[in-house]
Amino acid sequence: MLVFVYGGSGSGKSEYAENRILEAGEMPRFYVATMEPFGAEGRKRIERHRALRAGKGFVTVECPTHFEELQLPEKGAVLLEDLSNLVANEIWSEHGRGWSDNLCPQICQGIRRLSDEQRLVVVVGNDIHRDGEPQTPEMESYLSLLAQCQTTLASLAEEVTEVVCGIKIVVKE
Repeated sequence: MLVFVYGGSGSGKSEYAENRILEAGEMPRFYVATMEPFGAEGRKRIERHRALRAGKGFVTVECPTHFEELQLPEKGAVLLEDLSNLVANEIWSEHGRGWSDNLCPQICQGIRRLSDEQRLVVVVGNDIHRDGEPQTPEMESYLSLLAQCQTTLASLAEEVTEVVCGIKIVVKE
């Protein structure tokens, strides 16, 4: 089963996504971390998320780029945190692909493949489209690509949930 959870910064989407995995019952749990730790703020954010997951039985798997190559050792539940980092890393990271017309299909096909192999895959996305107008053409292109990926995932997912102020709003079930 594929679940797509999105919301604004600090909305509670990560907590909701973790709980969605925990409520699915006992099985191996994988937290696929996509954030590359740039600077003190990035490292602080990663440590905060690790502390929030502590004791919940998640095995952390770092995968900031080339998600379609990810192989997990056993069948279980997967939390992918998060799509916006994965897309940005593929574009700008030294290990990413750079701008490509195939980028969204590659990422979404990788997520779909993983959801076919696993019992549950929960993908977290950010609602960054309400933050005003992009300041640069490059940022506008990134947001457009991210929107394409999120739209594709929403169409593939069996469940889509927006989280606003810690409140879940079911968009698709």
